[in-house]
Amino acid sequence: MSPLSRPSRLRRLGLCVATGTLAALTAAAPVAMAADPSPVGQRAEASAPDPASDELSASAMQREHEAQQKEARQQGKAQPEASNQAYKGRVIAKPYLLLRDKPTRSSRIVGSVDYGTVVSIFCKTTGDNVDGNNRWYLLSDGTWAWGSARYIENIGAAPQWC
Repeated sequence: MSPLSRPSRLRRLGLCVATGTLAALTAAAPVAMAADPSPVGQRAEASAPDPASDELSASAMQREHEAQQKEARQQGKAQPEASNQAYKGRVIAKPYLLLRDKPTRSSRIVGSVDYGTVVSIFCKTTGDNVDGNNRWYLLSDGTWAWGSARYIENIGAAPQWC
């Protein structure tokens, strides 16, 4: 009998077929993703926004807010009452709270706020869980950055949802 017996040849053939199939599926994945442009998390349900999306970046929220204000000024309209509401909070993180570009712990750090500082809060959203709290506040007092609500104590009413 030859050095490669019949069962060994079949195993090698099966392995080659499986490897080829895996390679074909891997190569086809980018094409399938391009055919369906909606993000993976929004294909089945569109109820919860992805906290890592650019839609929730602090700079995008600032641009949207400024565009709304400019449009209202051009039309001579007063701002809606909800946007005039000044939400405040006090930083309780010691020695300081890190501010981020998006409501995630892995996003870029854009600044910090010292313990005890009173901050203006524009709105709140859900994001990464920080010590059991998944709420994040968009600070609007010149920073336009996200801070974890775990480390910001509300002063007065809770902020509106973004």
